[in-house]
Parts: sequence; C-alpha cells; structure tokens
Amino acid sequence: MDRGRFDRLLPGIATARRYERAWLRADLTAGLTLVALAIPAGMAYAQAAGLPPVTGLYATIVPLTVYALVGPSRVLVLGPDSSLAPMIAAAVLPLALGDPDRAVALAGTLALLMGAMLVIGRLLHLGFVTALLSKPIRVGYLNGIALVVITSQLPRLLGVSVPGGSIWEELGQTVQAVAAGELDVAATVLGVGSLAVIVLARMLRSPVPGIAIAVVAATVATAALGLADQVPVVGALPQGLPAPALAGVRSDDVLALVAPAAGIALIAFADTGVLSRTLAGVRGESVDGDREMGALGLANAATGLLGGFPVSSSASRTPVAVQAGARTQLVGVVAAAALVAFMVLVPGLTATLPTSALAAVVIAAASTFVDVRTFVRLVGMSRTEAALLLAAFLGVAFVGVLPGILVAIALSLADFVRHAWDPYRAELGSLEGVPGYHDLSRHPEGQRVPGLVIVRFDAPLFFANGDLFDTWVRDVVEGAPAPVHQVVVAAEPLTGVDSTAIDELVELDDHLARLGVDLVFAEMKGPVKDRLVRYGVGARFGPDHFFPTVHSAVREYRRTWHV
Repeated sequence: MDRGRFDRLLPGIATARRYERAWLRADLTAGLTLVALAIPAGMAYAQAAGLPPVTGLYATIVPLTVYALVGPSRVLVLGPDSSLAPMIAAAVLPLALGDPDRAVALAGTLALLMGAMLVIGRLLHLGFVTALLSKPIRVGYLNGIALVVITSQLPRLLGVSVPGGSIWEELGQTVQAVAAGELDVAATVLGVGSLAVIVLARMLRSPVPGIAIAVVAATVATAALGLADQVPVVGALPQGLPAPALAGVRSDDVLALVAPAAGIALIAFADTGVLSRTLAGVRGESVDGDREMGALGLANAATGLLGGFPVSSSASRTPVAVQAGARTQLVGVVAAAALVAFMVLVPGLTATLPTSALAAVVIAAASTFVDVRTFVRLVGMSRTEAALLLAAFLGVAFVGVLPGILVAIALSLADFVRHAWDPYRAELGSLEGVPGYHDLSRHPEGQRVPGLVIVRFDAPLFFANGDLFDTWVRDVVEGAPAPVHQVVVAAEPLTGVDSTAIDELVELDDHLARLGVDLVFAEMKGPVKDRLVRYGVGARFGPDHFFPTVHSAVREYRRTWHV
C-alpha cells in the first residue's frame, strides 16, 4: 500500500509523522482540560440512557482512542451525547427488563449495529445522507429531544422516584410526587445548586468548565455533610478497563435493534458531519463526509465491543478542547489515558457524587438544544418551514423519540417531494436592452416572439411532476395570444428525468403535434439527453430537437418561420 493511501486510512499516523514539538504543550493542556468535562459528562449521559455511569467512561475512552487513529478531523471530540441518550434508552430499556447487565449488552449491540451501518455507508459513499434532515426539521427534532431529556431527568434532580412512561406521564408523575411531599430536599439542593453553578459559569464565560466545578462541589459537599446515605449517589466505580460485555444478546434482540440503530446512526452522523465541517471551515481545512462517516462507524463499533454505547461528536466538549489550544488528535489520546488512570487509581472518587448533580449536567446540556428564535424567525420567513419544525418537535414529544426520527425523515422527504412536485415555472420573453429571455410574470413589459412559446420548469422531471409539466405546457400554449408554431423548453433546470416523465413528454409531444406545434429543447444537459436515448425516445427527439442555447433556438425558429 502506498503511503498516500495509508495516510488516508489512518490520518492519526500521518499526523504523528508530521507532528511538531511546538504543539505538544497545547495538546497536553487541552487533553487534561477535556478530562475535567469528560468524566462527569460521560457518567451523566450514561445515566440518562438508563445505563450504569461507568459505561459512560468506557464510551469516552474507546472512541477518543479510535478516532485519534482514523478520524479525519484534527480536533473533533467524540463521546456520549445528550441528544443520543433518550434514543438509546428508548431502544434498550424495554428489552432489558430491569437487568443492568443486559442493558449494557444491548447498548453495546446497538453501537455495533450503528457502527456497521456507518462503515457500510462509507463504503457506499453515502456521506450525503445528512441532507435528509433540513435545518428546520433538525431544530424541531432537537427541541423535542431537549423536552424529553429534561423531563426524564427532573425526577433525579429532585430526588423523587416515578414509574415512568411517556414524557407527559413522567412529567405528571413528577408533579404529583412533589405535591405529595416526596421531594428530597438535600438531593434537590445539590441538583439545583449544581445546575445554577453550570448556568452561571456559562454566563460568565468561566475558563474552568462549569460542569467540572459543579460536580466537584457537589461531591465534596455530600462527603463533608455526610449525605451519602441520605441522597442517591453514583458510588465507587468498578476498578478496571473497558472490556467486552455482550453476553446474553439473542438474535431477536439484534433484529429489534436494527431500526433504532439506523435512526441513531443518521442523527449521530448528521451532528458529527455538521460539527466537523464547521471546525474545518474555521481552521481553513476540509473534511470528507464519507471518511467522517467511516471513522464514526469504527469508533462506535469499537465502543460497542468494549462495554460502551452509541456515541457521536460532542458539541460541548469539542469547543472546550479547541479553546484550550488543541492542535491534533493527541488531545483525545491524552484524555483517554488520563481517564484510564482515573478508573484504575482512584475509582472511589465518585463514591459521594450525587446523581442529582449528574441530572443537572444532562439538563444543562439539553437546554442548549432549545431554540425558539429559529421558529419565530421562520414564522416570518416561511410558514411552511415553521410548520415542519413544529411537526418534528411534536413528533418527538407525542409519538416518541425513535418514531420521532422517522417522523423527521418522512417530513424531510415529503418537503423535498413537495418542492419538486410543484416547482417554480415560467413563460419567458425578451426585454428591450437586456440580453437573454426572462420571466414574463415578473416582467410583464417583456415581449413574446410571435408563434413561439418559451417555457422553463425549475425541477427535474419525475413521476410526481411529469403530469403537472404536461398540463402546464398545454395551458400555456392554449392561452397564448397568437397561434403557436413551436414550444421551446429552456431545459437547463431539468437535471433528471425518469420513465414516467418520459411517457408524459411523449404524450405532450403527440398532443402538440396534433395542433401543428413542434416541441424542442434548449440547454439540456448531456446526461439527460443520454437518458432519453436509453428510454427509447431518441428517434422521436432527434438532434434537430436540441439547441445549445435558448437564443440559438429562437434564431432557428425565426429563420424557419420567417419571423
């Protein structure tokens, strides 16, 4: 294998060969800074997913290490994410039936399936799939996720126990528990106090992450005041390293997790792709979407094998690493090594960490997803897109997290089909003193060429809009102010055509021929012409039916008809 291809497969090795000593101090500092945030965040998101907190550390160590080797981005941080936690819980907990070990095995299987799908997607060059989720739908989806996450963490924040259910049932149960006097005052003070510290540190732009301050303070306060027996705590972590934990998973479990894995893979890659491209743009670099998909897949497969759960890029930890001066993926290696040292040498430090403080960490992270401003702005700009945003939000909130993914994707596809089915279309004419041919609806002063109709249809022709195109052209011809001899289709926007649309074109050509009208095309792209030939209409639409420009088509019409 040549070195260039090897470097593309293992970017971390290529970076190591070109590593500059001047980068080392910044990478070490950023790596150690990242640990302060990664420990509480990893445990908090594991708890939010219904898994033991230690699995959040496994799901931090393994992806950081793997991505440092295969990841194309030089500074992206992978790990547990608050947006994935409710999806993992929704997929795993109904199958686990209250067994923590089984939940861990199922979460690992979910990550393996997700990783396999992403690697296959990379091999098939499917990096474009993030386009399935438009911004309004992603914003609506994330707002729904924020509501789900915050609602699920409120009982832990307040130290109450509720049976669970839908988010509305869980919210109602929490309110009833508080009204019944079941509130744990000590847990609530620790949780709400931690949340206040995180928010205050965020507002003051503290150089030390607020999450680290809040978690350390809550842990120390619990130990100093002897509250470990009164409030729920994480407890000491098991002393050890990430290890396989897939025992007991059955084939029917795997089948039940396939659909959730596909949805989580799409969301994780969408978030990772956007963050990766944003970072690359800021740093003047470029990142290949297919390679990013493959790296994310390998990281998930590895963490699934070693006791973790699905991960994606972190929109909270990545900026911390960047602000701390991260230069390369050595940051991830340093952070992973420090986490291993923490788990091996001092696992007892979490013995008095209250779970209400971890709930505060999750709620603070989920609150960053809340985006009302975009909805308000879209109401004034595009009510259709505002409605899509709202529908995605309601899909997650009322239907559920995993079905909400399908709702979001279905809405995206429906929105695409709607735009393609009913695209902008125009009859063109000439303007005095202005080159080219222009939309007569926007320029009523424009002039038609006598006996000639020039039309433009701004979308590919396919099964959903072929009949619309046919009917519209017929209406334009019938409404022309003078008898029509020829129709010119300004075909540059026609980027594709399928067999159904071909049939509609043939019917339109036959209809126009009966009226004594020729149908010709201008500026049609070569691949579309090739498709006409493959579909067997090359003889009907021969070379004399195509012109390189609208101007040349009009010139030929004038010459033929002596206009």
